[in-house]
Amino acid sequence: MWDCEGIKRKEKGPRLSPTRVIINGYKGRMGQALLSCARQMPELTVVAQTDQGDSLDAVVGQADVVIDFSFHSVTAEAVRVCAEAGKALVIGTTGHSEAEKASIRSHQLQIPMVWASNYSTGVNTLFWLTRKAAQILGPSFDLEVVEMHHRLKKDAPSGTATTLAEILADVRKQQLSEVIRNGREGIVGERTSAEIGMHAVRGGDVVGDHTVIYAAVGERVELTHKASSRDTFANGALRAAAWVVRQPAGIYDMQDVLGLK
Repeated sequence: MWDCEGIKRKEKGPRLSPTRVIINGYKGRMGQALLSCARQMPELTVVAQTDQGDSLDAVVGQADVVIDFSFHSVTAEAVRVCAEAGKALVIGTTGHSEAEKASIRSHQLQIPMVWASNYSTGVNTLFWLTRKAAQILGPSFDLEVVEMHHRLKKDAPSGTATTLAEILADVRKQQLSEVIRNGREGIVGERTSAEIGMHAVRGGDVVGDHTVIYAAVGERVELTHKASSRDTFANGALRAAAWVVRQPAGIYDMQDVLGLK
């Protein structure tokens, strides 16, 4: 068996019934990537696909799990539908308001959900490395996050960049909202040692670049991940879908799926 990146997949033991999946937001770029990659995974079968104007309620009973890559304002409704039907959920939307996040969390005792800002195996390795580097380098290094995405992306900074900043703040035992600096303009004064810089760049068809900068006097460390295909995210989300249906109710992320915790 082969996945959509051309990597041979080993088949072990007796074949089980495929995990039944609904793609919510299938008309978007990620939705199309999910459909393409799912066709190459015999352990999964897409039983329905929904988008704006379609009823998820009408088809959710056919599935074991829903993968939502629609829009942040739609996610709460998808969570409600899945919770009422007792179906697992993979959340791929970003840019949620605090109220939307609270609505999602309110269902965590009802169904298992994987909620991640990025489903790439490489990016989740970057998350792990970001924490380790911050722990090793210590407080003498200034911290900055730079991300670039295609010109059509609606939210900024990206969910992945926010997660990176959250990891940095957590290592330093800071509240991110108190130390984040989203870009700089004018006479802003000298950089403080506590702040975490965040910079969002938009242009062209860039799938997603993220860099974490650790800058000290005399040296600088940079950790970078660059995505050239949405298939990396699609494969991770599909992997999460196959994993989450076997979990008890709760909120998980890709670190759980990949066994990095």
